[in-house]
Amino acid sequence: MNKELENILEKVGGLYNKYGIKSVTMDDVARELGISKKTLYQFVENKNDLVSKVLDYLLHERGCTLSEIAAKNQNAIEELIETGVHIIKMFKEYNPSTEYDLKKYYPELFAKLNKVRTQRMYDAVLKNIVKGKKEGLYRLDMNDIIIAKIQTSRFMHLNIGDIFSPEELSNPQNVLELFIYHIRGIANEKGLKVLDEILKDIDINKYLQ
Repeated sequence: MNKELENILEKVGGLYNKYGIKSVTMDDVARELGISKKTLYQFVENKNDLVSKVLDYLLHERGCTLSEIAAKNQNAIEELIETGVHIIKMFKEYNPSTEYDLKKYYPELFAKLNKVRTQRMYDAVLKNIVKGKKEGLYRLDMNDIIIAKIQTSRFMHLNIGDIFSPEELSNPQNVLELFIYHIRGIANEKGLKVLDEILKDIDINKYLQ
C-alpha cells in the first residue's frame, strides 16, 4: 500500500469515526482531503470499496500496535495493563453510530470486523496466559483455553443488550476495571503483588481523563 493511499484511509477513518459512515459522502471525502473526486477514484472504485479499504487499514494498524506491545520486554501483567491503556484510547474515540452504520449497511464487512477482532483478542489473551504461567505470575490450575474464551466473550459482548450504555462503554475507568478484574482472577500471590506494584507506580489517572 503506497503512502498516499494510507494517508487517505487514515483521514477517512477519522471522518467515519466522527460522523458515522452513511452520512459521509464521496464529495465530503474529496473536500476533506483537498482533492478532486476524479483523483479519489484513482485509489478506490466506489464508496463500498473505500469503506472496505478503510476497515482493512484500521485492522492492520491496530494489529501492529498490539504486536508492538507484545514484542516489548515486559512481564505478562505489564503487557495486559499496557494493552488496557491502548484499548482505553480506542474507546475514547469510539462512536457507536459508526459501528451501527457498518452493521446495517455493510453486514459482510461488519461480520469480518467481528471475526478478526474476536480471533485477535482470543489469541492475545491465550498467549498472555501461557506467558504469565511461565513467568510464575498466573495460577497453574486454570484451563487456559476456557479462561481465554471467557475473557474474549466478556469483552466482545460488552455492547450487546441494555446493561452498558454507550457512555459507560467509553468510560476509561470501566475498561480498566475489566482488565484488572481479569488479572486478579488469574494471578497467583506473586502476580497480585506485581499488579499492585504496577498500579502504585504508574499514573493511571492520566489515561482516565
